[in-house]
Order: sequence, then structure tokens, then C-alpha cells
Amino acid sequence: MNTFVYGIGKSLYINLTNRCTNRCDFCLRREGDGVGGYYLWLDREPDAQDVLDLIPDPSVWQEIVFCGYGEPMLRLDTLLAIASALRKRDPGCRIRINTNGQANLYYGGNVVPRLKGWIDTVSISLNAPDAQSYQKMCHSDFGAKAFDGMLDFTRECVKLLPEVILSVVDVLSPEEIEKCRKIARDTGAEFRVREFIDSSDSDS
Repeated sequence: MNTFVYGIGKSLYINLTNRCTNRCDFCLRREGDGVGGYYLWLDREPDAQDVLDLIPDPSVWQEIVFCGYGEPMLRLDTLLAIASALRKRDPGCRIRINTNGQANLYYGGNVVPRLKGWIDTVSISLNAPDAQSYQKMCHSDFGAKAFDGMLDFTRECVKLLPEVILSVVDVLSPEEIEKCRKIARDTGAEFRVREFIDSSDSDS
């Protein structure tokens, strides 16, 4: 049974894909099959209607988050079809994307303008204070370009979207976290330190 949406607390999460351009050392997928008791490996990726059929009333949720067991921006067209439909059902619903920030590298151009008007918050995983450390930890398909590409994506988001967050996991040293905090400040994004989670928790 595929889990395309799952609720944890007051947030509803949308699981669009298991594909990702990173293979992060700390990724919870290395240790489990899902979060919050939900099995999140998919045997097929949902289309927009598959997801929308499961969210008849988005107003019952405090926030709707594209954050599955993979990188949601790899399904950009489907993501935007869902987001726009949810906004029509509830113009006040809050929509967030949790992403590794590599979408512009993946698509070969700036896709951020397509998010404007549909996405309230983009939370981007910074994860490391420099390109070498990032690649050593995240093993991106884009190699050495991944870190700067992620920061460029962040800057484009800051220009157009209401809330942009760069985050790190608390497995970093205090010195590395402070370097990351400065990077976030320089891009104009907010900064957040996420607690390392296991498969019994949710990504936030």
C-alpha cells in the first residue's frame, strides 16, 4: 500500500517520490522504512489526482508539506499542480517544500519563479559550511557544483518567496553550525538547527 500523504501532528506531508540527488550520511532512509509509523517506500509515484483525492479539505491542517521519502522538487510539475489545486480549495492554506535546493541544477535553469504564489515556505537543507564538506556528507549527483548551486537556489527563493529557511542537522560541531548561520545570514535566509531524527519522528 503506497502512502502518498501522511499526517503528523497538525501537518500533512506529501510523499511524491523516493528519488533524490543526494545520499546523505545522516538520512533517516538509511535506518528505516518511514517516519511516524508510516511506511514511505513507493512502488509507483503518484500523479496529482492521486494526492488530491486524499486531501478533500486542506483547511483541517495547519500546514501542508512536500516532504516525502525523497526530493519533492524532482516532481515539480506534479508538485505545482497539487499546490495550485489546494489553494483553490482553501486560499488560506500554508504550503511548504522541504528540499535539498538542487532543483535549478537538476532542471538546468531557474525554476524558482514557478513557485511564486503557490509556496509559502521553502526549507532548504544546508547541511555543511563549505562545498567539500557538503559533498563528503551528502554525496550529491552534482558533485562539487551542488553546494554553490544550492546557495544560488536559496538566493533566488529569497527574492520571490515569503519565507526561506536554511537548515542544518545538529550532528555538526558548534563551530560548523556558526559558519552555517553566517552563510544563511549572507543569503538573506532564516536559519534553523534541526534535531537529528530517527524513523519514529517527522522531518520539520
